[in-house]
Amino acid sequence: MRAVEHTVREGRFRRRRAELVYDDAGEGPLAVYAHGGFVSQAAEDRMGLFDWAPVLDAGQRLVRYDARAHGRSTGDAVDTDYTYPSLADDLLALLDHLCAARPVDAMGASMGCATVLHAAVQAPDRFSRLVLLIPPTAWTTRKTHARDNREWAELIEREGVDAWLAAKRNQPRPTVLADVPELPPTPAARVLPSVLRGLALSDLPSPTAITALSRPSLILAWVDDPGHPLSTAETLARLLPHADLYVSRTRADIRTWGDRIAQYLTQPRP
Repeated sequence: MRAVEHTVREGRFRRRRAELVYDDAGEGPLAVYAHGGFVSQAAEDRMGLFDWAPVLDAGQRLVRYDARAHGRSTGDAVDTDYTYPSLADDLLALLDHLCAARPVDAMGASMGCATVLHAAVQAPDRFSRLVLLIPPTAWTTRKTHARDNREWAELIEREGVDAWLAAKRNQPRPTVLADVPELPPTPAARVLPSVLRGLALSDLPSPTAITALSRPSLILAWVDDPGHPLSTAETLARLLPHADLYVSRTRADIRTWGDRIAQYLTQPRP
């Protein structure tokens, strides 16, 4: 058991047809975290994916929020609300709500990774460092993923959410996730097709835009996951001017990510 207990303060704010809910813990320099698609803060905690205690123990203020229509946050069935640039706008609005006057550290996994990258491209001066966990399909690998999302949206509208979940269960899981429980999606059934179509409309920022990002970046990836191909992480590491890439091949190694992130964020700020 860790010696330090951190009080979690819940907050919420209105943003373009939605109420976004976040958890705010710790004291010190601000770090924000955006989770992956179809889950939430609570779902990720139940899955045991990432350990945030080292970040808090290292003296950071950590704000984790539920993306639009995910978890406790609300959202409408509007496809364009769930594109990466729109989700990035939500992240920037969260920084406004938090009155973040100085650049913050931003972290994101999968959909959240894309959210952070788009926000950093839109407003680079608002960010100090980036931590990019399991970057999703992008550029050449995005077309197939986008097609699948469109087909899944149609399947849900035609046959219901259970049909989509059954189809997903037939897909092989990465070995590193073999012991991670599969949880139902947190967006409501009426919104899921719009979330899927919004993601189908999305891609990471262009390589040219990413190359222009001068912020130091830590990229954390795992192997054998078509939804988060190592090729994306490796390309980002080449494109970003100041990037470190770390690749995990076992679940035990992924459990070290919290300590790696804490060590990275407690380095002197650029």
